[in-house]
Amino acid sequence: MDLGFRMHAERTPNPNSIKWVLGQVVADSVPSASFAEGVTAEVSPLAAPILAIDGVEGVFLGPTFITVTKKEAGEWTELAAPIVAEIKAWAGAGASALGPAFEPPAVAEDDEIVAKIREILERDVRPYVESDGGEISFAGYRDGVVEVLLQGACAGCPSSSITLKMGIEARLKEEIPEIRSVVAL
Repeated sequence: MDLGFRMHAERTPNPNSIKWVLGQVVADSVPSASFAEGVTAEVSPLAAPILAIDGVEGVFLGPTFITVTKKEAGEWTELAAPIVAEIKAWAGAGASALGPAFEPPAVAEDDEIVAKIREILERDVRPYVESDGGEISFAGYRDGVVEVLLQGACAGCPSSSITLKMGIEARLKEEIPEIRSVVAL
């Protein structure tokens, strides 16, 4: 057994998601990546075999963690061992988590308000969301409404609407009075 490999699991606020924290870099060429059914090993040699496990619905790769979301009917007692086996196999192979067919999402040009929204999300919100095994991405802004995409443990989390309104929306309104609301896509 490789004594250099370290990993531990952490519960998230979403009972359908568990965050596996590794002692190594996971997503190396992008800050994060989210995958659902149908992903091939050419896109992600790490996410594809985990998604092939019956009962797994989503895989989110963070800088040093992997958040796996199960289907509602799935049981962690049945899913944890095969998920851990796939993570260990990937780590042992020394392969990148992202394959040659992976394409990062396009980044749009920013105006002043959008640049400020992105800065606040990156500086103040992302670390908090990542600590719970999730990810927040800016999706758009128009007419005072900020659109975000919640991924990983945050997608479908029972407390995400509270986080969205009382945390993210309140924080953005503090610095940008033009913002009326924040919605998750």
